[in-house]
Amino acid sequence: MLGPVESRSVSPVFVGRTTELETLDDALARATAGEPQALVIGGEAGVGKTRLVEEFAGAAARAGAVVALGGCVEIGADGLPFAPFSTALRALRRQLPDELAAAAAGQEDELARLLPEVGETPAVLGADRSGEEGMARLFELTARLLERLAAHRTVVVALEDLHWADASTRHLLTYLFRTLRTGRLVVLATYRSDDIHRRHPLRPLLAELDRLRTVRRIELGRFTRDEVGCQIAGILAREPDPAQVDAIFERSDGNAFFVEELAVATHEGACDGLTDSLRDLLLVRVERLPESAQRIARLVAEGGSTVEYRLLAAVADLAEDDLIEALRAAVNASILSVAPGDDGYRFRHSLVREAVADDLLPGERSRLNRRYAEALEADPTLVPAGERVMRLASYWYHAHDPAKALPAVLDASVTARRRRAHSEQLRLLERAMELWDVTPADIRATLRPVDYTEAYPPPLAERRGEPHDPAPTPLRYLDLMAEAAVAGRRCGERERALKITKRALHLLEEEQDPLRAAWFWIQRSRLTQALARGDGWKEIGTAQDLVRGLPPSEVHAEVLATAASWSMLRDPGPDAVSAAERAVEYARMVGAEDIELNARLTLGGLMVEAGDSAGLAQMYEVKEAVLARGLTSVVGRSHVNLPSALEAVGRSAEAVSILREGLRLTQEWGLRDSEAWVWVNLAESLTTLGRWDEAAEAAVSAQRTSQSAKPRGGAANRLAQLALARGETAEAARHLTAARASYGTHDPMPQHNLPMSHLALEIAAAEGRLVDARAEADRALDAGFPPGTQRYAWPLLLAAAVAESEARALPPPDGPAARTAYLRRLFDAVRTLATGSPVWRAHERWTRAELDRAEDHIDPDTWSDVVTAFEALERPYDLARVRLRLAEALLTAGGDDERARATELLRLTRATADHLGARPLADATTLLAQRARLSLTTAPPAADPADTLGLTSRERDVLRLVSAGRTNRQIAEELFISPKTASVHVSNILAKLGVSGRGEAAAVAHRMGLFPLETLGSGTHA
Repeated sequence: MLGPVESRSVSPVFVGRTTELETLDDALARATAGEPQALVIGGEAGVGKTRLVEEFAGAAARAGAVVALGGCVEIGADGLPFAPFSTALRALRRQLPDELAAAAAGQEDELARLLPEVGETPAVLGADRSGEEGMARLFELTARLLERLAAHRTVVVALEDLHWADASTRHLLTYLFRTLRTGRLVVLATYRSDDIHRRHPLRPLLAELDRLRTVRRIELGRFTRDEVGCQIAGILAREPDPAQVDAIFERSDGNAFFVEELAVATHEGACDGLTDSLRDLLLVRVERLPESAQRIARLVAEGGSTVEYRLLAAVADLAEDDLIEALRAAVNASILSVAPGDDGYRFRHSLVREAVADDLLPGERSRLNRRYAEALEADPTLVPAGERVMRLASYWYHAHDPAKALPAVLDASVTARRRRAHSEQLRLLERAMELWDVTPADIRATLRPVDYTEAYPPPLAERRGEPHDPAPTPLRYLDLMAEAAVAGRRCGERERALKITKRALHLLEEEQDPLRAAWFWIQRSRLTQALARGDGWKEIGTAQDLVRGLPPSEVHAEVLATAASWSMLRDPGPDAVSAAERAVEYARMVGAEDIELNARLTLGGLMVEAGDSAGLAQMYEVKEAVLARGLTSVVGRSHVNLPSALEAVGRSAEAVSILREGLRLTQEWGLRDSEAWVWVNLAESLTTLGRWDEAAEAAVSAQRTSQSAKPRGGAANRLAQLALARGETAEAARHLTAARASYGTHDPMPQHNLPMSHLALEIAAAEGRLVDARAEADRALDAGFPPGTQRYAWPLLLAAAVAESEARALPPPDGPAARTAYLRRLFDAVRTLATGSPVWRAHERWTRAELDRAEDHIDPDTWSDVVTAFEALERPYDLARVRLRLAEALLTAGGDDERARATELLRLTRATADHLGARPLADATTLLAQRARLSLTTAPPAADPADTLGLTSRERDVLRLVSAGRTNRQIAEELFISPKTASVHVSNILAKLGVSGRGEAAAVAHRMGLFPLETLGSGTHA
């Protein structure tokens, strides 16, 4: 290796960038104060991004920060999966070994996918169904690792050359930028802006970062003429001639790297020989090197971003002394530089490397790649173990040797899969499919599958028990397509995955292999749903037809489990239960444990919805089994579905306990979307229990955590429900709109549609749009309530009944006959809807009582039974609402005992409403107490503004109703007095106001502001 060498083209003086450094220093200060910072630095090639990062990193280190640098590694046209993160984490491990070990404790094997030094990368298992959640888990654990490292010290992570980043690196960086919330952490990344063409894969990431207000963008511009003069002075160690500065500024246009090249060329007297070609400018100093040094430069250009010294020595075919001299010449000329870690070389600037690589002849390029591949095959220790397989695959591929490239590319795809770098796995598998037909048949015959992805079935001969070679069956093109389809689904490249799946099904039309065809149809169903192209049932039905009558198999179990899960969400009933039972049976037969546990969860949920409490016991058993075995692919679902089932039968407190456990597990295991669903369900159960502030916080946490649309829709529904109960109708409508946008229209589900209909109905009723409320209920009744959806149907029917009950004193908007028919339709729905548990039996009684009230049948005994039913449940808001109704019924019946009991009920109701912040319920309670002339407090009543008119409190109540347009009969009903007494009060009011009619009296009341507008026309609202 080389000792210190001279480098004459880099200015020792840092020039300009004052504003940019101030931004970076501010970010460092904010991070030190505990606010994580994210920055992206863009600029054209050669403008000075790396120099700026180096200057900032040095200042940060001097201020006590721990700095870790990582660069995206390019091998030919390929990037190594997670390379910059692996490099940065390795640097952190060197500087903070004990702290990193503590931060990674318990998750070493998963984090080993990024940093092999901390544990053993888990082997690939065909049954691994963690899928996209597996990658999300890796991302979440990485974020948590960085947050823990930065909890008590400032950490700077700088990632360079994002324009070369692999897809997995881009996805992880986006995840960090979106989710980092705590820690003294600065994450910054650089990219070459002039490389970002319209189809560049970095472009979508940059567009998303523009939408994130937490990410700061810095765009580096070119130097001014004065800054160019300062740079040249630093390079030459003297003040340059002004004419020389003008000439170099004009030719370089302020690009820092070009300034360096031109300054050195001018100093060495070579400026006159330069052409205006950028490539010629970059190559001029390379071409002035000795031939051996030029040869080394060409080797390094094709070897990758960095080439290890031992690998270079094996490929160069030079004596060691000659090699070192050639390297010394290249380093002295500032063409090459020693790579970080002092174990290899790289070009000092990537622009020079690209110019040298572009200057290679086609045959020369493939020959150099072959030499790298052969050297690496002969001695695998020439490169770091974590890069070996990927680099060998790249070298053989670019050597244009299919016989060598196909096996190497397949090995690399397995490595990418182990690291959860599914984007790179997909790219490599597509490359393998490209090589398949041009690879000799005898080579293909030697290839064997590592395993079969997910439930993908083995070849026919193995399944049928036919005589076959005891060695594993050779790999087939269809096997590659299966792997690629799963990789594409997992990395989010669903369009590519769907295209591959369709091609595979087309090929299978020529083969009699129903199991493999069924497997691909299930993939197609999942992709169709994910792409919002439909609900996926047609594809599931095709798969069911294909496996019908076949012996039990993992594919058969998967098809049945998928069908049962689909039906549970969209069309629950006996067919769904049967499919779930058979899925459990078949999965047990073939030993597919995760399929069995998922199917048992589905079966348990269906049993609960059908009124069979044994389903809960089954779901509890699955939860315990999942925890005992550490099955990440099922743990999220078990802690979402079981609490949901408990909530469905009114066991909300029990649900909250499991949801809290679910939060801990999903956060610990990095299951971010499952965590979002746990938050959604927690918001629902906390709302039921009357813990509304906590419920709102949980819903907001769901929105912040979720990476997909549907959990955000669920959270919006919960927030709309809370807003409506608090009297914030406009806010409720806004949340409902957000929920509809999140759920979309391509895949309707009762668990989404019925709550949205319920909310829309209540919002319409709250805004006085009774016709719209009825239309919403009619649409729901027309669609029907599938079996098992009573938890969503009862609140909707209750809301419809309450709306009619509240409007009973108003003229029917579409006539008495239409109202009677509508009420009869609601009664019919109530009679046929299942109850199944105490909470829904209580709702049935409540709904019937509201429908009776809508027809002016208000019976204290009926409402007493409703209150008794809710007193046995943990639903304080619902209990307060029915207590209000009972108080009204008692006051209607009359009597001193009834008034005393009503007073106590109203006090309890008002206390609950005030505690919850349920303003409409509080107002309705106060209004009823005023109408009945009951005091809910011991404090003296506030002065009545109507006293200035000489009105009694009863006359004030009557004047309010006169102003609202009520008749004497309606006034009597609302104030629990006779029509004759109401008439007397009206006459007295007209006399005291000195007016001749009801309209004039209303005008006086309006002019004096006696009654706020919102109280006019108000009845009792529950």
